[in-house]
Amino acid sequence: MTTALTHARVLKIALPIVLANVTVPLLGLVDTAVVGQLGLAAPIGAVGLGAVILSSVYWIFGFLRMGTTGLTAQAHGAGDTGEVGAILKRGLLIAGAGGLALLVLQLPLVWAAFQIAPASAEVEDLTRAYLQIRIWGAPAIIATYALSGWLIALERTRAVLALQLLMNGLNIVLDVVFVLWLDWGVSGVALATVMAEVAGVTFGLWLCRAGLVATATRVFDAVRLRHMASVNGDIMIRSVLLTASFTAFMFLSAGQGDTQLAANQVLLQFLTLMAFLLDGFAFAAETLVGQAVGARRLAAFRQTVRLSAIWCGSGALLMALVIATLGAPLIDLLTTAPEVRATARQFLFWAALSPLFGVASFLLDGIFIGATRTREMRNAMILSVAVYALSIWLLLPYGNHGLWASMLVLYIARALTLGAVYPRIPRSLEAP
Repeated sequence: MTTALTHARVLKIALPIVLANVTVPLLGLVDTAVVGQLGLAAPIGAVGLGAVILSSVYWIFGFLRMGTTGLTAQAHGAGDTGEVGAILKRGLLIAGAGGLALLVLQLPLVWAAFQIAPASAEVEDLTRAYLQIRIWGAPAIIATYALSGWLIALERTRAVLALQLLMNGLNIVLDVVFVLWLDWGVSGVALATVMAEVAGVTFGLWLCRAGLVATATRVFDAVRLRHMASVNGDIMIRSVLLTASFTAFMFLSAGQGDTQLAANQVLLQFLTLMAFLLDGFAFAAETLVGQAVGARRLAAFRQTVRLSAIWCGSGALLMALVIATLGAPLIDLLTTAPEVRATARQFLFWAALSPLFGVASFLLDGIFIGATRTREMRNAMILSVAVYALSIWLLLPYGNHGLWASMLVLYIARALTLGAVYPRIPRSLEAP
């Protein structure tokens, strides 16, 4: 690892990730818009419901992105090029197995989804048609998680941006062709997505072709396979708990009435924007921390943490100012309902505080993923969610203010629990 650790290097890693993140909601917007041109409510609901179901299922495999980044960055920092390639192949094998499992289990998965979120008969029929096509892209989309994690670890985030632009750009073009020109409706949206996913994984494999040279013997090394399984398992548990926390937030919002639910949904879009920005710098921390740990360079580790903290903190401050100053007009863009607008404005300050309270947890997540201290991450999240649950129990009587305060408590708990064990990482680099 000879390249100097500078602000420019952090930005070179982070900014393409921020731009890549922006393409994700744009695709969802186009999907909704082209189906909306059909002039019917059911197709819009079917595409939205189908996308949510698959996103939830695919998200289970999100550990591949994070686990692959940390492990690859460490191998790269240690100069072990053979292991760098082997990690990629292991990730792709896991992705393939996961994708095939979803294909086999698609019928019970769809049945379970409709038990959780029932819809009208027309919407359910259209959603099934959508899912029956979309599910064939499962191996491809899950494989892109591993490919993206591998590229991020090697600081090739511009390649990740190119991959996202190709997938989402092609998806948008095919949406227009299949739905507006050929009038294939919901099935056209699904087919466009599958074709874009297959094109994306093909392009991703080409981008990662240098890593596909590891020998089969090394790929199936038992010790390294167990380590990878342990890392990925810890990340999956941690991520499930985090998602469950946000899901509980929405369920509890629903219990306060439709207007409150809608207002919170609008405000959560600001937290999504926050994540888009801070994730870029957290990913930079993952990459550079992993390389420093792999090379056992304490000075490089400390410099990475310092630079990442500066940029994460600056990004959080910027987001807080944007939400505080532009939040009201942005709310008006997101909803035309007067009662929702008024309610969202009432709780806007909580959304503005979120980046300031959440920045430390984002940064520490990146550091711990890069160092593959995933057991500590898992345990910290278990404790944090317990604190969050206690906070909700104590504060929910205060209504939506109590619910938002509990969300900030979760951010603080995540930062404190990870911060408590953070010194273990630099100490491990001091040991001979």
